[in-house]
Amino acid sequence: MLRYLNQSSRGRGAWLLLALTALGLEVAALGFQHIMGLAPCVMCIYERCALFGIMGAGIVGAIAPKSPLRFVALLIWLYSAWEGLRLSWAHTMIQLHPNPFATCDFAARFPDWLPLSKWLPSVFVASGDCAERSWSFLTLSMPQWMIVIFAAYLLVAVFVLVAQPFKARRRDLFSH
Repeated sequence: MLRYLNQSSRGRGAWLLLALTALGLEVAALGFQHIMGLAPCVMCIYERCALFGIMGAGIVGAIAPKSPLRFVALLIWLYSAWEGLRLSWAHTMIQLHPNPFATCDFAARFPDWLPLSKWLPSVFVASGDCAERSWSFLTLSMPQWMIVIFAAYLLVAVFVLVAQPFKARRRDLFSH
Protein backbone atom coordinates (compact mmCIF):
# COMPACT_ATOMS: atom_id res chain seq x y z
CA MET A 1 0.00 0.00 0.00
CA LEU A 2 2.81 2.42 0.85
CA ARG A 3 4.48 1.81 -2.52
CA TYR A 4 1.15 2.48 -4.22
CA LEU A 5 0.69 5.75 -2.29
CA ASN A 6 4.22 6.81 -3.18
CA GLN A 7 3.61 6.03 -6.84
CA SER A 8 0.26 7.85 -6.77
CA SER A 9 1.80 10.94 -5.18
CA ARG A 10 4.18 11.14 -8.16
CA GLY A 11 1.31 11.43 -10.64
CA ARG A 12 -1.04 14.28 -11.44
CA GLY A 13 -4.21 12.22 -11.13
CA ALA A 14 -4.09 11.78 -7.35
CA TRP A 15 -3.33 15.46 -6.77
CA LEU A 16 -6.14 16.53 -9.09
CA LEU A 17 -8.48 14.13 -7.28
CA LEU A 18 -7.51 15.80 -4.00
CA ALA A 19 -8.25 19.23 -5.48
CA LEU A 20 -11.55 18.04 -6.98
CA THR A 21 -12.82 16.54 -3.71
CA ALA A 22 -12.09 19.81 -1.91
CA LEU A 23 -13.75 21.76 -4.75
CA GLY A 24 -16.79 19.50 -4.49
CA LEU A 25 -17.06 20.23 -0.77
CA GLU A 26 -16.73 23.96 -1.44
CA VAL A 27 -19.50 23.77 -4.04
CA ALA A 28 -21.65 21.84 -1.56
CA ALA A 29 -21.01 24.53 1.08
CA LEU A 30 -22.09 27.24 -1.36
CA GLY A 31 -25.17 25.18 -2.18
CA PHE A 32 -26.05 24.96 1.51
CA GLN A 33 -25.59 28.72 1.76
CA HIS A 34 -27.18 30.05 -1.41
CA ILE A 35 -29.74 27.35 -2.31
CA MET A 36 -30.80 26.03 1.10
CA GLY A 37 -30.40 29.42 2.79
CA LEU A 38 -28.12 28.24 5.62
CA ALA A 39 -26.10 31.21 6.85
CA PRO A 40 -22.42 30.37 7.41
CA CYS A 41 -20.86 31.40 10.71
CA VAL A 42 -17.30 32.61 11.25
CA MET A 43 -16.08 29.09 12.04
CA CYS A 44 -17.73 27.84 8.83
CA ILE A 45 -15.83 30.48 6.86
CA TYR A 46 -12.54 29.46 8.47
CA GLU A 47 -13.30 25.80 7.72
CA ARG A 48 -13.91 26.82 4.10
CA CYS A 49 -10.49 28.45 4.07
CA ALA A 50 -8.95 25.18 5.26
CA LEU A 51 -10.72 23.37 2.41
CA PHE A 52 -9.36 25.95 -0.03
CA GLY A 53 -5.92 25.16 1.40
CA ILE A 54 -6.43 21.47 0.63
CA MET A 55 -7.63 22.37 -2.85
CA GLY A 56 -4.55 24.56 -3.29
CA ALA A 57 -2.34 21.68 -2.15
CA GLY A 58 -3.88 19.50 -4.84
CA ILE A 59 -3.20 22.14 -7.48
CA VAL A 60 0.39 22.69 -6.30
CA GLY A 61 1.01 18.94 -6.27
CA ALA A 62 -0.42 18.56 -9.77
CA ILE A 63 1.95 21.17 -11.20
CA ALA A 64 5.08 19.02 -10.87
CA PRO A 65 4.33 15.84 -8.93
CA LYS A 66 7.72 14.21 -9.58
CA SER A 67 9.67 17.21 -8.28
CA PRO A 68 10.28 18.42 -4.71
CA LEU A 69 7.23 20.66 -5.19
CA ARG A 70 5.28 17.52 -4.22
CA PHE A 71 6.64 17.94 -0.67
CA VAL A 72 5.49 21.57 -0.55
CA ALA A 73 2.02 20.42 -1.60
CA LEU A 74 2.11 17.69 1.03
CA LEU A 75 3.00 20.23 3.74
CA ILE A 76 0.15 22.52 2.63
CA TRP A 77 -2.19 19.51 2.69
CA LEU A 78 -1.09 18.42 6.17
CA TYR A 79 -1.33 21.95 7.60
CA SER A 80 -4.72 22.67 6.02
CA ALA A 81 -6.19 19.32 7.13
CA TRP A 82 -4.86 19.82 10.69
CA GLU A 83 -6.22 23.37 10.90
CA GLY A 84 -9.55 22.26 9.45
CA LEU A 85 -9.76 19.46 12.01
CA ARG A 86 -8.87 21.86 14.83
CA LEU A 87 -11.43 24.45 13.67
CA SER A 88 -14.24 21.95 13.15
CA TRP A 89 -13.54 20.45 16.60
CA ALA A 90 -13.75 23.91 18.20
CA HIS A 91 -16.92 24.62 16.22
CA THR A 92 -18.47 21.35 17.40
CA MET A 93 -17.60 22.17 21.02
CA ILE A 94 -19.33 25.56 20.64
CA GLN A 95 -22.45 23.77 19.39
CA LEU A 96 -22.43 20.97 21.95
CA HIS A 97 -21.61 23.18 24.93
CA PRO A 98 -23.06 26.64 24.23
CA ASN A 99 -21.81 29.38 26.50
CA PRO A 100 -23.03 33.00 26.25
CA PHE A 101 -19.57 34.16 27.38
CA ALA A 102 -17.61 32.10 24.85
CA THR A 103 -18.88 32.84 21.37
CA CYS A 104 -17.24 33.17 17.99
CA ASP A 105 -16.48 36.51 16.34
CA PHE A 106 -19.11 38.47 14.43
CA ALA A 107 -16.96 38.65 11.29
CA ALA A 108 -14.10 36.61 9.90
CA ARG A 109 -10.69 38.18 10.35
CA PHE A 110 -8.46 38.10 7.31
CA PRO A 111 -5.05 39.73 6.91
CA ASP A 112 -4.97 43.20 5.36
CA TRP A 113 -3.10 41.80 2.36
CA LEU A 114 -5.82 39.16 1.79
CA PRO A 115 -9.25 40.72 2.42
CA LEU A 116 -11.26 37.73 1.18
CA SER A 117 -14.50 39.02 2.71
CA LYS A 118 -14.19 42.14 0.54
CA TRP A 119 -13.08 40.35 -2.61
CA LEU A 120 -15.68 37.55 -2.49
CA PRO A 121 -18.38 38.46 0.03
CA SER A 122 -20.77 35.78 -1.26
CA VAL A 123 -18.23 33.15 -0.19
CA PHE A 124 -16.37 34.67 2.78
CA VAL A 125 -18.86 36.83 4.71
CA ALA A 126 -20.24 35.22 7.84
CA SER A 127 -23.82 35.91 8.86
CA GLY A 128 -24.74 32.88 10.98
CA ASP A 129 -24.40 31.93 14.62
CA CYS A 130 -21.69 29.37 15.48
CA ALA A 131 -23.80 27.79 18.22
CA GLU A 132 -26.84 27.18 15.99
CA ARG A 133 -27.36 23.65 14.68
CA SER A 134 -29.33 24.40 11.55
CA TRP A 135 -28.57 21.18 9.65
CA SER A 136 -27.85 17.56 10.47
CA PHE A 137 -27.50 14.30 8.62
CA LEU A 138 -27.46 10.89 10.36
CA THR A 139 -27.58 12.79 13.68
CA LEU A 140 -24.31 14.65 12.98
CA SER A 141 -24.21 18.41 12.53
CA MET A 142 -22.23 20.18 9.82
CA PRO A 143 -19.10 20.75 11.94
CA GLN A 144 -19.23 17.13 13.13
CA TRP A 145 -19.20 15.99 9.51
CA MET A 146 -16.31 18.37 8.90
CA ILE A 147 -14.39 16.62 11.70
CA VAL A 148 -14.86 13.33 9.83
CA ILE A 149 -13.85 14.92 6.51
CA PHE A 150 -10.77 16.72 7.82
CA ALA A 151 -9.70 13.65 9.82
CA ALA A 152 -9.90 11.59 6.62
CA TYR A 153 -7.87 14.19 4.71
CA LEU A 154 -5.30 14.27 7.52
CA LEU A 155 -5.08 10.47 7.76
CA VAL A 156 -4.51 10.08 4.03
CA ALA A 157 -1.94 12.91 4.06
CA VAL A 158 -0.01 11.22 6.86
CA PHE A 159 -0.04 7.91 4.95
CA VAL A 160 1.20 9.67 1.81
CA LEU A 161 3.97 11.34 3.83
CA VAL A 162 5.02 8.04 5.41
CA ALA A 163 4.98 6.42 1.95
CA GLN A 164 7.51 8.81 0.43
CA PRO A 165 10.63 6.68 1.13
CA PHE A 166 8.98 3.53 -0.32
CA LYS A 167 9.86 3.50 -4.01
CA ALA A 168 7.89 1.45 -6.49
CA ARG A 169 9.39 -1.93 -7.32
CA ARG A 170 10.88 -2.39 -10.74
CA ARG A 171 9.15 -5.08 -12.69
CA ASP A 172 11.44 -7.22 -14.77
CA LEU A 173 10.22 -8.72 -17.97
CA PHE A 174 10.59 -12.30 -16.68
CA SER A 175 9.53 -11.88 -13.04
CA HIS A 176 6.22 -13.07 -11.69
